[in-house]
Amino acid sequence: MTLHQKIKADIKESMFAKDEARTLVLRGVVAEIQKELLAKKTPATEATDEEVVAIVKRLSKQRKDSIEQFTKGNRPDLAKNEARELVFLESYLPKTMSRDEIKKVAEAKIKKDGAPDKAKMGQFMGALMKDLKGKADGGDVKAVVEELLTK
Repeated sequence: MTLHQKIKADIKESMFAKDEARTLVLRGVVAEIQKELLAKKTPATEATDEEVVAIVKRLSKQRKDSIEQFTKGNRPDLAKNEARELVFLESYLPKTMSRDEIKKVAEAKIKKDGAPDKAKMGQFMGALMKDLKGKADGGDVKAVVEELLTK
């Protein structure tokens, strides 16, 4: 079962369970998938797992940004709602690496290529992100690299 099919099946399940919040979020995901398929003008009716993961990551990032903005704006009620939606979305994402795991990979890359100076930190992060594509959160990678290079 593809991720797209799983999300569609989970919509039905959440409808039977009368979980309106989850149903709404999942319908939004399916709508985004349909929009992507139409934009590509491909005859495919099913999105690949990679496409679905990319869409869910984008929607998760939007929720995280909203939570941050609502928190800054002193609207905890709206932030709580976004956080609940974020939990639903993250259940469809693959597990990401912890900061300790990222640190091990970054240290190995520093040993192999040498430690870059601060001016080349962006290039180093880009190369590291390429190695960790889809396995690690960009914010965590940035924090680990900054920590390693400021020692």
